[in-house]
Amino acid sequence: MIDYTKINSETWDLWAQDDCEWTKPISHDEYEKATADSFVVYLTPCIAVPHEWFGNLKGKKVLGLASGGGQQMPVFAKLGADCTVLDYSEKQLEAERMVSERERYNIEIIKGDMSKTLPFEDESFDIIFHPVSNVYVEDVYHVWNECYRVLKKGGRLLAGLDNGISFLFEENDPLKVVNPLPFNPLKMPKERRETMIANGDGIQFSHTLEEQIGGQLKAGFTLKALYEDLDREGGNEIGKYYPQYIATLSVK
Repeated sequence: MIDYTKINSETWDLWAQDDCEWTKPISHDEYEKATADSFVVYLTPCIAVPHEWFGNLKGKKVLGLASGGGQQMPVFAKLGADCTVLDYSEKQLEAERMVSERERYNIEIIKGDMSKTLPFEDESFDIIFHPVSNVYVEDVYHVWNECYRVLKKGGRLLAGLDNGISFLFEENDPLKVVNPLPFNPLKMPKERRETMIANGDGIQFSHTLEEQIGGQLKAGFTLKALYEDLDREGGNEIGKYYPQYIATLSVK
């Protein structure tokens, strides 16, 4: 059986070495400028998360789930949150460690696989911040169930979701429809997976809205707000025509 999450961990390590946009930690100046009135963080590529989705962060226990890279968690720490980050990429966690040491704040840094049981007690967190990343796990229902378990009653789940539309198309012909959805490379010929890995994409999955939003509701969450986002600059042709991403705010 292929250890696909290990492959994805190694893929993100390589992206960090190549200075991918989503692996660049914030600068000291950006950290200093972050205030309760002016901070900017992203669940999806282009639209900043509304401040009202967070409430007052001071003293709140925040879990960055698959949120390593030293981009969002430093901002939450600056605003007074008690932060924990879990990520499966060692390079992404190194970035978190570097920023926390540079800015002298405390953060719990854990290397972990979100496709497994999360290493936290029930009702441990007030907020979970989960940027677009569950394309790297097969079972999204498990992720939502674990989020529900480790959030306190009244806790907030802020999630960035890939709506799957990009997976319809041929990689080398970005407007040619070739793939039925949902896209699951574990159920495809070995050669297809090997091509994805060789191209540096890791093992990625599309998920239906039934899984993404319906899965949150099934886990017990109440959906409070959402917005769509599209990435016109990310090298994906479909972003010129249709949003590829959704951000959701749900409450336990």
